[in-house]
Amino acid sequence: MTVLGEIKSVPIRDLWPNEARDFTPWLAANIGRLGAALGIGLEIIATEAEVGDFSLDLLAKDLGSGRSAVIENQFGTTDHDHLGKLVTYAGGVDAGAVI
Repeated sequence: MTVLGEIKSVPIRDLWPNEARDFTPWLAANIGRLGAALGIGLEIIATEAEVGDFSLDLLAKDLGSGRSAVIENQFGTTDHDHLGKLVTYAGGVDAGAVI
């Protein structure tokens, strides 16, 4: 008989206390999980990639299209600041996808 574990909901900061120092490196190392959840193949090109005067959390390649994908991490609710960053980064690297 297969024994299954229990799924528990935990505060995100219990796992990754700091978004930039803890979560970004984990996500880069596990980019396949994000790609699988989105139904696309992703490959990391750079972390904290420079886009003009700004720093993009993750720059990836969409393996299906060959185009760049920009990934901006955010713990919490969405806001105009992060949306503006995504638009800026997407334009700066001519991205085909924003995440």
